[in-house]
Amino acid sequence: MDKLTKQGSFAPEIALTNLTIAYDGHPAVHHLSGTFASGSLTAIVGPNGAGKSTLLSALSGQLKGIEGSIRFGDASRIDLAYLPQQSAIDRDFPVRVLDVVVLGAWKIMGSFLPASREIKQRATEMLAAVGLVGFERRFIGELSVGQLQRVLFARLLMQDAPVILLDEPFNALDTRTVEDLLQVVLDWHHHSRTVIAVLHDLEMVRQYFPQTLLLAREAIAWDATQAVLSTDNLSRARATAEYWDDRAPWCVRAPEAGGRL
Repeated sequence: MDKLTKQGSFAPEIALTNLTIAYDGHPAVHHLSGTFASGSLTAIVGPNGAGKSTLLSALSGQLKGIEGSIRFGDASRIDLAYLPQQSAIDRDFPVRVLDVVVLGAWKIMGSFLPASREIKQRATEMLAAVGLVGFERRFIGELSVGQLQRVLFARLLMQDAPVILLDEPFNALDTRTVEDLLQVVLDWHHHSRTVIAVLHDLEMVRQYFPQTLLLAREAIAWDATQAVLSTDNLSRARATAEYWDDRAPWCVRAPEAGGRL
């Protein structure tokens, strides 16, 4: 995996300023400001419906209904790798494992050019790195949930991006697969890539993720994990969730506070 670490030191900080994200005119994330430091490893946690996946979609550039700003260092966009939840993957599509991993190199080979022997060899190496030696010719519909997640991690490795976004990457996986893929995440962090992951396992977050954003549509806390995951903060997040109104309109911040609320 060492050959894939060259971009890690170029990971920019990601600055959010008064970020509000909406679906159908109703805010899903409210006025979020803060910074993911360069090379940081951050968990995003919070109640169901808290806007965690929505925030990742906005960071990835797939969601446009936003106010405020997202800045990647001095740029508005940066090369990043994004892993959505497995429910977004069509497992009935007749594609082989190796072809899925090769897609991670699309920026190198272009949209319509065939993969070179070198790229296919690299894809094979990435499959080996996630424990899938000999799976190249299998169709994704033949895989278990854990095996498919390993394939998707191999594709992330192929992308070689300085910023990695993971939406519930360990959901419904067996213990061995979680351990193996967690090690990939920790390796990214070790090589100074910026990794942001939506997670539900608070014990895993406490043990392995130095930074945490506790989100309940607004930021309850965003800091070092042990401070964020306090009993008081978790209680505040639960209490905030009880008062959500999905029909609420956009709210307006008083002029003296600046911007919108």
